[in-house]
Amino acid sequence: MSISRDLLEKDLYKVLGVPKDATDAEIKKAYRKLAREFHPDANKGDAKAEERFKEISEANDVLSDTKRRKEYDEGRALFGNGGFRPQPGAGGTGGFNFDLGDLFGGGAQAPGSPGTGQGGGFGGGLGDVFGGLFNRGGGTRVQPRRGQDIESEVTLSFTEAVDGATVPLRMSSQAPCKACSGTGDKNGTPRVCPTCVGTGQVSRGGGGGFSLTDPCVDCKGRGLIAENPCEVCHGSGRAKSSRTMQVRIPAGVTDAQRIRLRGKGAPGERGGPAGDLYVVVHVGKHPVFGRKDANLTVTVPVSFVEAALGGEIKVPTLGGPPVTLKLPPGTPNGRTLRARGKGALRKDGSRGDLLVTIEVAVPDKTEGKALDALESYRDATVDSDPRAELFKAAKGA
Repeated sequence: MSISRDLLEKDLYKVLGVPKDATDAEIKKAYRKLAREFHPDANKGDAKAEERFKEISEANDVLSDTKRRKEYDEGRALFGNGGFRPQPGAGGTGGFNFDLGDLFGGGAQAPGSPGTGQGGGFGGGLGDVFGGLFNRGGGTRVQPRRGQDIESEVTLSFTEAVDGATVPLRMSSQAPCKACSGTGDKNGTPRVCPTCVGTGQVSRGGGGGFSLTDPCVDCKGRGLIAENPCEVCHGSGRAKSSRTMQVRIPAGVTDAQRIRLRGKGAPGERGGPAGDLYVVVHVGKHPVFGRKDANLTVTVPVSFVEAALGGEIKVPTLGGPPVTLKLPPGTPNGRTLRARGKGALRKDGSRGDLLVTIEVAVPDKTEGKALDALESYRDATVDSDPRAELFKAAKGA
């Protein structure tokens, strides 16, 4: 389960400005529009815009993922309905009116029960909220803590974004303090917090017959209290750490796309899983090529004679040899030709196309034999008025 209590308390649909029944396409469109508006690069030094961008990215990360969106919707519905509602005659845990297996990702097990591993049982999502329902009288067990999520940014060239690239990312995050081995105590012997009994959480009534859990204020959610606080981490057990990681950016990424790398964030504590790494990609422009999804675009100038008489023209490709395209006689300005398979790489390994827009080049100055030829052409086509249909249509309207 990957939906935290903090997320459940937020209206992510409102953040993106979409209805609760919005389609994937509507969510994607809303995110792209807002991401462009509030992107840090477009709002230098604007802390509010940066915070808004983070909220937008967070909402998109959940709502664009079918599984996480379902978990979020079910969790929100549960809060809205006043918690768990028993069904008459149901057995087990009192009978819930929904499938715990669907909600918690396979098996509603208590934290620390047999068979519960990373990603199973409650883990770290809604289990943080409802863990108090199942963790009763289980002794003083200090809970593992998941590492922080980290967000970083990378700028790729146009070609790197199309073909994919491996880039170094230098990241700073909280990691177990080396001075005290992550215990928070300079002697390495912290004691279990008496307030939360090592769970790092305290329960409070949430209405509807169930309890909510909050981080323990005495141990700040660690479950441990340092009698002799470490001078480096001041008893937190965590210290700032920097590292460089080689990250593979997949082919076909787009500008402002946010990539999630599971388990590549900050290390966990006391055996807890690592957080996730989110990489926001910025893509530079190319002087010749553009892009529409998996298709690349290019504008190619041709002479009036080539457009009128037709022929074959050579067209550049991105990182490869030129291709030859057939130009039909009478090709108008703005017509688009297609070079198949010369575009960007798709997820399935196939490539898009190169869309070639024809631009008829008109010479700035004409003289000599070329001028004589054009004047002869003008005299030969004097009875042909290219605007005749235009005036006819305008008069008829």
